[in-house]
Amino acid sequence: MSKFQTIRTKRLIIKELNLSDRNFIFQLLNSPGWLRYIGDRGIHSLEDADNYLLKGPLKSYDDNGFGLYLVQLWEQSNPIGIAGLLQRDYLQYPDLGFAFLPEYESKGYAFESTHAIVNHSKVFLGLEKLQAIVLPENQRSIRLLEKLGMKDQGMHEFPGQKSVLRLFQMDL
Repeated sequence: MSKFQTIRTKRLIIKELNLSDRNFIFQLLNSPGWLRYIGDRGIHSLEDADNYLLKGPLKSYDDNGFGLYLVQLWEQSNPIGIAGLLQRDYLQYPDLGFAFLPEYESKGYAFESTHAIVNHSKVFLGLEKLQAIVLPENQRSIRLLEKLGMKDQGMHEFPGQKSVLRLFQMDL
């Protein structure tokens, strides 16, 4: 059962995803940045988007009490990205993840939302550590993780991953 309550920051609302977000998920998971830095998840229809939501974030809410969340602008209420936690079998601690539509990148939304997720993870979930994995060429994400206070743990190979990834970790 999810312990998440909607987070409101200066510019953003961060809330649980649901099946009504299928069009946004379809758009985000097929955006150039997602495909380049996260990978093709085979989301080629709205039905695929529904399955992604059901087997990913919605299942994670039930199984782990956390997951990826919808990030939307406070004023317009339109979705701009996702941010949250993933529980990966090959990582010791929850993985901080985030992705935004291209038109909302480089505006501080990723930092604002992930900073709020980090605080939520400590205060409401009682987590002690977070990790993050990133492709070494994804310099913007690396800078964001460092700005959040995450420390580089070096390059690692993980089961099921096609590339060697940089691992970051932080104490909460």
